[in-house]
Amino acid sequence: MTTYLEYWLRMTQCALKGSRAYYVWLFILLVFISLGGVSYYHHLTEGLEVTNMTDQVSWGLGIANFVYFVGVAASAVLLVYPAYIKKHKEIKEVVIIGEQLAFTAIVMCLLFIFTDIGRPERLWHLMPFLGGKLNLPSSLLAWDVVVFNVYLILNMHIPGYLLYTLYRGEKPKWYLYSPFVMISIFFAISIHTVTAFLLSGLGTRYFWNTAIMAPRFLVSAFAVGPAILFIILHVVKRYSLLDVKAPVFEYFKNVMRVTLPVNLFLLGCELFKELYPDTLHASSAHYLFFGLDGHNMLTKFIWPAIAMNITAMIIVVTPKLRAHPIWFLAACILSIVGIWVEKGMGLIFPGFIPTPLGEIVEYAPNLGEIFVSLGITALGALIFTVITKVSITILTGGLRMPSEDDPFEPRIIRHD
Repeated sequence: MTTYLEYWLRMTQCALKGSRAYYVWLFILLVFISLGGVSYYHHLTEGLEVTNMTDQVSWGLGIANFVYFVGVAASAVLLVYPAYIKKHKEIKEVVIIGEQLAFTAIVMCLLFIFTDIGRPERLWHLMPFLGGKLNLPSSLLAWDVVVFNVYLILNMHIPGYLLYTLYRGEKPKWYLYSPFVMISIFFAISIHTVTAFLLSGLGTRYFWNTAIMAPRFLVSAFAVGPAILFIILHVVKRYSLLDVKAPVFEYFKNVMRVTLPVNLFLLGCELFKELYPDTLHASSAHYLFFGLDGHNMLTKFIWPAIAMNITAMIIVVTPKLRAHPIWFLAACILSIVGIWVEKGMGLIFPGFIPTPLGEIVEYAPNLGEIFVSLGITALGALIFTVITKVSITILTGGLRMPSEDDPFEPRIIRHD
């Protein structure tokens, strides 16, 4: 127990040491976290009436971000499978960073839900050990709670155990992590599938009531996840001692070369299904892409988002452009932003517009809602920055359990 407490103490010391740029980055994140905290306190004390959500549009920016970051969490499987199952050496060297990204994204998802429901103290109704009831197996929300929490625990245990054994200089025991890796692959797919079923299962919301919702979610996740990891690992390679090998970046390029076109193909299928029959059920799609009865707030966002996704796809499928680092970086940024709009506000908001009674009430988040979302995103960035800094220090040998010859001097190398 003493050794484990010392391990946490040394990780904390490592997390608190850094360059001036590191402290500036943490300070910026803390500013946004504070703004988000103040805004959320306002929502909590005054109620959701201070937001721009209404009876007609009851899911706002938080739920849109939730759907997006579920995909980010699920995309960790793109590193987990080749690293642990296919024994890809170069990917295995960085898989822990992907698992930590999944852990961070799940924490953010839970916070987006927590801050968007208005009465978070009622969450105990979902906790059987506090007298609540999960309503399994009939409730999709209950399934979502289960898969999210299991996936969160798995992504805490697997990298946590591997880093601890590395810190102690021991060989990890396969039966303490390999079975959990297999389970985590299943749950990575499950979290996004159950989230898709939550939407497509709402029969009165025709915009979401589609059989390809789950495939669209998974493909878009596998398009945006590699883009985010590509940028993160470039930063890691440039500013730390962890040597991210070239095959890892090539792997991300190859994944995006497939998933970005498929994502657009599925969007095209959805557009055809909605617009060609041109029934009353296509009203939400009309509102999103062309406006409805003079209401066109989302039209200004969805077409630029589609243009970004098409541009990113052209870059990744063109060998010369894909090989150019600046062009590919641009493709990553375009796909991250484009899919965020398409999968977030471009999917969630139109599901409520018009309502089943035909009312058209548009929604745009106010400044308080934006600050809450920025605060959660900043908190996620802070968590990821700190745990990644510590894990890289362990992975590169900068933090090890002190030897018996010199028990009071753990070897810590600065990784700014």
